[in-house]
Amino acid sequence: MHIIFQNPTWWTFGFTSIVQLVFFLRWLYRHIRSEELTRAFVHDIATHHLPHIYELLEMLCDEQGIKRNPLPPIHWLDLNHRTH
Repeated sequence: MHIIFQNPTWWTFGFTSIVQLVFFLRWLYRHIRSEELTRAFVHDIATHHLPHIYELLEMLCDEQGIKRNPLPPIHWLDLNHRTH
């Protein structure tokens, strides 16, 4: 054990391994956080903004005399079995 601490090769190996682990954990955290933000953004768009957009499109169709289709329902698919 005493020889390992005196050998500079082991210090270099240990330091680079720790740096790579830190960078991996940082990347993993950002990746997970990015997915959470994307999921929250899509949920917000679908529940708050799409109904207003469809309402305005219905008004435009009525003004122009265009026959409109019924509004599509929003169906959430929970592939991860998580509650929102």
